[in-house]
Amino acid sequence: MQGKRLIHLLIGLYFSTTALTVYASDSKEGGQTPAERKVEVSAYVNHHNLDTHDFGLFSYTGSNGEHHQVGFPLPVILWADGLHVFSSGALHHGESVVASKGKYFVLDTHAYKIYETNAQGTLNYDQDHHVLNQAPLDFSITKSVFMIMVVGLLLILIFRSLAKSYATNQGLPVGVGRFFEPIVIFIRDDIAIPNIGAEKYQRYMPYLLTVFFFIWFLNLFGLTPLGVNVTGNIAVTSALAIITFLITNFTGTKDYWKHIFDPLGHGMPWSAKIPLYIILIPIEILGIFIKPFSLLIRLYANMQAGHIVLGSLIGLIYIFQNWLAGPLGLGLSFAISFIELLVALLQAYIFTMLSALYFGFASETHEHAVEHDGELQHL
Repeated sequence: MQGKRLIHLLIGLYFSTTALTVYASDSKEGGQTPAERKVEVSAYVNHHNLDTHDFGLFSYTGSNGEHHQVGFPLPVILWADGLHVFSSGALHHGESVVASKGKYFVLDTHAYKIYETNAQGTLNYDQDHHVLNQAPLDFSITKSVFMIMVVGLLLILIFRSLAKSYATNQGLPVGVGRFFEPIVIFIRDDIAIPNIGAEKYQRYMPYLLTVFFFIWFLNLFGLTPLGVNVTGNIAVTSALAIITFLITNFTGTKDYWKHIFDPLGHGMPWSAKIPLYIILIPIEILGIFIKPFSLLIRLYANMQAGHIVLGSLIGLIYIFQNWLAGPLGLGLSFAISFIELLVALLQAYIFTMLSALYFGFASETHEHAVEHDGELQHL
């Protein structure tokens, strides 16, 4: 049984590398020198990590040399002096202009951003090659948004069935519950209770469980050939960090806020406090915003870097095109895929653990603060 699971894991890891390997094998008619092919690989890896308005499954080059992409379009929702809704299939990767209620829109394929344009689809650039056309407010269901919806629905289905199985089996886990129950208990006993406290952890458990499994599942989907790097999108990690920021500060006790604006507490005369407070209070206030910033940048940078490294290693096959580059590139990418599986779980754990730590600071009472100070002094 364990052998079959290992085989399935190896097969999954192998296919996680196929998206870029197919590109390498289909692109031999591209750059003629390693330097030219390096530029192509760099552009492809950057494109692979972009959020797009359609969902591409895979691509191939036909017998006539024409490039084909297999996938499905997603709805484009724009606001430009009114609401404009149409299918991303009408954009044809920037080759077609979409007319909607007297407005014309075109997709810039370099940054995958939609701009207002004229009937001919003309994009104007400055000397630094930045688009000068006005960009409408984009509320589209992009590839990342679509996967967020899929993962959200998947979590609802899994844990709803898990809750029903507990209700019908006297609180005993069955089926998939045997896999998820130890994880839930670990988050409760090793993350929530030690960092928040046995008295107050329960109010934060729904968020901690949700954010852990949400990030973990998204990270795992990012390792599939679908090429959906949702947590490598800084907008997504920023939204998660903002939620942690709001929960932390809206559930903060008076002792939490008192510590920020009166960090030295009692025992010192105000004449001695004021010079120190000029330095300490701005630092404490700045720390309120640094904490969520560290959350968003850590998750974003680690997941984005992993995909760039994996794509670059597979790109070695196409760049050098010799007997050594193929096995070396595929072997290294295979090893990185193993590491990425660990990173996917580790980043979910770190985000959850730090969120619980911030919640613990915010919900801490004066008695607990004194107790912790005594423990630190004892240590």
